[in-house]
Amino acid sequence: MPKLIKYILLFVLFGLLVLIRVFENELFYDPYLTFFQNDYLYIDSPRREVLKLVSFTTLRYLLNAVISLAILYVFFKDKSIIKFSIFIYILAYVILLLIYLYFVVNPRQEDYYLFFNVRRFLIQPIILILLLPAFYYNRLKN
Repeated sequence: MPKLIKYILLFVLFGLLVLIRVFENELFYDPYLTFFQNDYLYIDSPRREVLKLVSFTTLRYLLNAVISLAILYVFFKDKSIIKFSIFIYILAYVILLLIYLYFVVNPRQEDYYLFFNVRRFLIQPIILILLLPAFYYNRLKN
């Protein structure tokens, strides 16, 4: 693949991640978006529909994961990296969603900060931010 096409594709894919973030209020049901923008350590958890919240959080995680996997593929062109990344994304989703559900069902003010960070891993492409330099460093080392 020519470098120009690769850079354009990476730009478009990163742009899609940015668009998901910019239009998060319009695209996804998440009462915690405004909750965590305020002084959340001193207010009660917002009212929420758990099934709808989990569905939209899963959708957002899936969109971010698919775009992130495409970025990794364009960047490295290595199917073994993609297979390993898929495993990481699935494992992270299962573990993070279980923790997320615990915090949604049992909201306690002393857990809000931990909940905020677990939620961040589900709704933002943080795993990509971890995997991209790790694979790059591994490639340089080998």
